[in-house]
Amino acid sequence: MDAGAAALIGMGLAAAGFAGAGVGIGLVFSKMIEAVARQPAAEAKISKYVWIGFALVETTALYGLVVAFLIMGMR
Repeated sequence: MDAGAAALIGMGLAAAGFAGAGVGIGLVFSKMIEAVARQPAAEAKISKYVWIGFALVETTALYGLVVAFLIMGMR
C-alpha cells in the first residue's frame, strides 16, 4: 500500500470520530430529558452539567477533524 492510500484511510478513520460524537451527544441529551422527566425540580442543576458534557463530547469530534486535517496536510 502506498503512502497516499494510507493517508486517505487515516483521514477516514479520523473522521469516524464524528459518528461517536453524534452518538454521545444523543445520549447526553436523552439522559437529560429522562432525568428532568423524573425530577423536574432539578432541571437547572442538571442542565449545567449537560452543557459541560456536550462540550466535552463535541471536542472529541473537533480533535478528529484536526487529526484528519493534519494527515491531509502531510500528504
